[in-house]
Amino acid sequence: MFQEILDRLPYKSSFRFVDEITALDTNGITGTYTLRKDSFFYEDHFPGNPVTPGVIITEIMAQIGLVSFGIYLLLQEKDLTNPNENKFPLFTSADVSFLKIVLPGEKLTVVSKKQYFRFNKLKCYIEITNEKAEMVARGFFSGILKNID
Repeated sequence: MFQEILDRLPYKSSFRFVDEITALDTNGITGTYTLRKDSFFYEDHFPGNPVTPGVIITEIMAQIGLVSFGIYLLLQEKDLTNPNENKFPLFTSADVSFLKIVLPGEKLTVVSKKQYFRFNKLKCYIEITNEKAEMVARGFFSGILKNID
C-alpha cells in the first residue's frame, strides 16, 4: 500500500518531498524526507549559509501529511483504477508555526493526525521533527478532493 501511494504522487524529481511512508491508518500518516544538500533552493537561500526555506518545510508537511494521506483515504473509499474516478487531494491552506532552522542534509519526520474528512474536505494537524526529535514546525493543513481532468 505504501508504494502505491508514493507511485500516485503527482510530484516529480526536484519537487517531490516524500522518501518513505512509515505508518498509515485511517487516523493519520507518518513519513520521512531527507533534504538533499544539492537541492536547487539552497544555492540562493542563503549563499554560503544555506537554510531550508519555510515554504519547502510547508511543502514537505503538505506532501506527506495531507496529499499522501488523502490518496490513502481515497484508495480506502473508491476504486482509483476506474478511469472515470479522477479525484485527487489538493492542498489548499496551512496555518504553520516554525520553531527551528532546518539545514541541508537533515532527515525530517512528518506526523499527521486527521481532524476531519467529510464532504470532500480533509483537515489535519501536522508536526515535523528533526533527527533529534526536536519540533521543527507544526500546524493545521487543509485540502479538498477535486476531480482532475
